Amino acid sequence: MRRGAGFTLVELVLVLVLVGLLATVAVPRLMDVGALRVRAHADTLQAELRDLHRQALLQRRPLTLTITASGITATDAGGTVVRALPCPAAATPCIAEAGPRSATFNAGQAARTSTSTGAALDITVSHGGTSRVLRLHPETGAISTVP
Repeated sequence: MRRGAGFTLVELVLVLVLVGLLATVAVPRLMDVGALRVRAHADTLQAELRDLHRQALLQRRPLTLTITASGITATDAGGTVVRALPCPAAATPCIAEAGPRSATFNAGQAARTSTSTGAALDITVSHGGTSRVLRLHPETGAISTVP
């Protein structure tokens, strides 16, 4: 006697259970594109700020950062924009702190970093319910991610 082609009821139930588990765990993470954008923008800002700091030291000139809710702009001593780091179009505004703030890499040609607050300057990149904090350390100009 030949066995019937097809799936048993047990096999179908197992497949449905696995698909249900994947739907409850994986799909919400895949759909949270906003969190991925915030993380990517924060990583890009961190890399760009490190590069600007290095550029200020190598070229022996001060670079001033102006931090607003819509992004960061770096200018030289003459006011010429060296680099603009705007928020992504889908996540504007992306910087949570209110009011413009500033920091100067290679302040006074002394390889120091000064901030408008006189202390560590936090830059909170956020959109929706996701945020990541970057900290600009005074004196050294180091950029780190705050856990």
